[in-house]
Amino acid sequence: MASLQEIRAKLASMESNSKPNSSSNGDNAIYPHWNIDENTSTTLRFLPDSDPDNTFFWVERQMIRLTFPGVKGGDMKPVTVQVPCAEMYGDTCPVLTEVRPWFKDASLEDLGRKYWKKRSYIFQGFVTENPLSETAPENPVRRFVISPQIFNIIKSALMDPDMENIPTDYVAGTDFRVTKTTKGQYADYSTSKWARKERGLDETELAAIDANGLHTLSDFLPKRPGQDELNAISEMFQASVDGELYDPERWAMFYKPYGVETPKSATQPTTPPVQTAAPVAPVIAPVTAPAEAVVETAAPVVATAPAPAPVAPVAPAAPAAEGDAKPSADDILNMIRNRS
Repeated sequence: MASLQEIRAKLASMESNSKPNSSSNGDNAIYPHWNIDENTSTTLRFLPDSDPDNTFFWVERQMIRLTFPGVKGGDMKPVTVQVPCAEMYGDTCPVLTEVRPWFKDASLEDLGRKYWKKRSYIFQGFVTENPLSETAPENPVRRFVISPQIFNIIKSALMDPDMENIPTDYVAGTDFRVTKTTKGQYADYSTSKWARKERGLDETELAAIDANGLHTLSDFLPKRPGQDELNAISEMFQASVDGELYDPERWAMFYKPYGVETPKSATQPTTPPVQTAAPVAPVIAPVTAPAEAVVETAAPVVATAPAPAPVAPVAPAAPAAEGDAKPSADDILNMIRNRS
């Protein structure tokens, strides 16, 4: 199996050498389950994170969408810039600091929902049943961007004491079936569920893991904003609320809509600007947000208002070297359940 350093180096090379596009993010590694037809299903097998410090087999991503009526000096059509929510890293988010009090005023709630952070969850694994006509990537270990609705189904099963084994276990794991229906004008995944029977990985799957290694999921989170980025996010938020145009001269060196070039006259940052074309969790039928503090009752689950911190599962128990005290599957499941 490749070392963690080799995996990270390869992933970094893939990300930097591929241009993002709206469907595949360049390398076709993200499986777009939201593109399956209505009333059809796809079966996924989740795998653990290669990061030994991540108890769970996913990472949470929190993004904020800033909309503009057009681009200054460019196209006069609406554009959206996705920026990372600093709370994802335990920092203060300038947008949410401004927006939280809006939920105390009924006239501002809808606007608050618009600017509230959107949660999604990054997993990895195999697509074992694929109804899509697509060119599969060379590496069959795919990434999945999972919406809160599907995530809550995954989480609920993990909290069930009847689930005895970690779903990512190579021998006694469980497949997950994503089923797409519609509810009104929205896609609905509420009938998605875990398989009834456990299934061990077959020789082909084990060989793929051995040949390609597992991803470090945190590598696919956006860069942690520094002070310059936070200042830019704050400025863009103000401009978005006021209905101003997106200004590449001011912000393209930090965050920009896909397809917008950074002007030569703009000060170049020390790190490349962030394109905002990475897939986000698909829109699904709204559900009632959990009853929480007034400030924390923003949007439906998909346009997520503040929600309880997600739990996330762990890597399957790999064989431990002699003398190492590795947690058992029971210990790991108990850890997950206790964290809720």
